[in-house]
Amino acid sequence: MTVNNLNMNQLAMDSALVFPLETNIFKVQKGDESLRNIIIKSYQPFIKKVVSKVCNRFIDQTMDEFSVGLVAFNEAMDQYQKGQGSKFLTFADMVIRRRIIDFIRKESRDVRNIYLDQKEHRDENELEESYIEQRAAIDFYEEQCQIEERLEQIEAYQQLLLKFGITFNVLSKHCPKHVDARENAKIVAKKLVEHESLVRFLQKKKQLPIKELLQFVSCSRKTIERNRKYIIALALIYIGGFSALQSYIEPETIAQC
Repeated sequence: MTVNNLNMNQLAMDSALVFPLETNIFKVQKGDESLRNIIIKSYQPFIKKVVSKVCNRFIDQTMDEFSVGLVAFNEAMDQYQKGQGSKFLTFADMVIRRRIIDFIRKESRDVRNIYLDQKEHRDENELEESYIEQRAAIDFYEEQCQIEERLEQIEAYQQLLLKFGITFNVLSKHCPKHVDARENAKIVAKKLVEHESLVRFLQKKKQLPIKELLQFVSCSRKTIERNRKYIIALALIYIGGFSALQSYIEPETIAQC
């Protein structure tokens, strides 16, 4: 292949990626397989970086772990959804991490079974200690991933709130003091996200569709208006798919609204 051909190929790749990555991901989901291959090739360094970080060692393209990372990245392209509150690379990072951890677990089990089949040559206590150490390492890493994912989602959630004119400082001031009021707000938020038309209204107008909401809840208009910002903030956790923030919308007590 000539230098000119190489330059043209690179130009083709660069022009295909001129749009925001998320825009290109949605094109891939609509069937643009050529763009899919371009994105995968362009983001191989990203995949290697994530996989190497999970494995805590250098990973090259010949290793099984890298192949698992490629498959996970491709899976992330198919699963990414608009409006979930995080950038595609953040989502892809999470999917790759989970698939690599699953791979490590499987490898650890397979290795342990091989060792146990040969236990006449080795001390079983030593094998068990080795296995326990591996499990502890995986559990610790999973815990760190959960913390990292939570921090990333908090940052994305904060940016989403700003689009509605809400900051964490404002939210803390508008959080209902009484448990019953908080629980009722959660019910209202959940009712809102159950109706696509209400979600569209909220996203477009950046306001609660109070009149429409009153058809689905027994709370008074005054109550909804008083807790308006808190209800919006709860609804955005659902809408944004912030699974790591799920505890904020789980009920504390049984409430009626």
